[in-house]
Amino acid sequence: MDTFLLKLGFAFVSTTILKNLKYAAKALIEVSAQTRETIVMSDKLANPAPLGLLGFGITTVLLNLHNAGLFGLNSMILAMGLVYGGLAQVIAGVMEFRRGNTFGTVAFTSYGLFWWSLVMLLVFPRVNFWDATSPSPLQATSGIATAAYFFMWGLFTFAMFFGTLKSNRALQFVFMSLAILFFLLTIRDAFGITGTLANLVGVEGVICGFSAVYLALAEVLNESHGKTILPVGKIWKQA
Repeated sequence: MDTFLLKLGFAFVSTTILKNLKYAAKALIEVSAQTRETIVMSDKLANPAPLGLLGFGITTVLLNLHNAGLFGLNSMILAMGLVYGGLAQVIAGVMEFRRGNTFGTVAFTSYGLFWWSLVMLLVFPRVNFWDATSPSPLQATSGIATAAYFFMWGLFTFAMFFGTLKSNRALQFVFMSLAILFFLLTIRDAFGITGTLANLVGVEGVICGFSAVYLALAEVLNESHGKTILPVGKIWKQA
């Protein structure tokens, strides 16, 4: 009788322990799943594209308002080129690198450095870092040299345009209008065009810049509201 009761007690304790272990294992699995979900959520990165597009777009609009003849080249444009057009785009490019986006990394970093190089082309001939009392030993670029500069950027932009063909129509418009802008600047500087024709180049640049601003705001608003507020011409992929 005692042996029977002992076996019965042992079986009850064993069953209870196994049941508790089962509940504990289930709870551990649930906690692990929640932990993994938390880690995934914490690793989610913001979309840096609107920052880069705004830095590019606003600075492009301001520079091309100058090209259109509304005002002269001044420190406002150079400051925007260094900070928002340059630094902000480089930051966006680094963030795209973190997200594994090769196109975004190359585009934003390149155009950010373009703005820095453009500011340097304008400033360096006027600054002597060695002797403030004498003119700079760096010669200002000639029309042909500047035309070559813009031509290479136009070629780069035209090639990058083909990387947008599976993206939205708005981004395609930004890159194609930018390529056209660079080639128009090439023609302007190569042939020394001035007056109304040169101003028209600035108008095209303003359109290009505002298209980038539109796309940036569309991405911000559409993501914030979880629906399409500003259409970007999304391309539907075939199944």
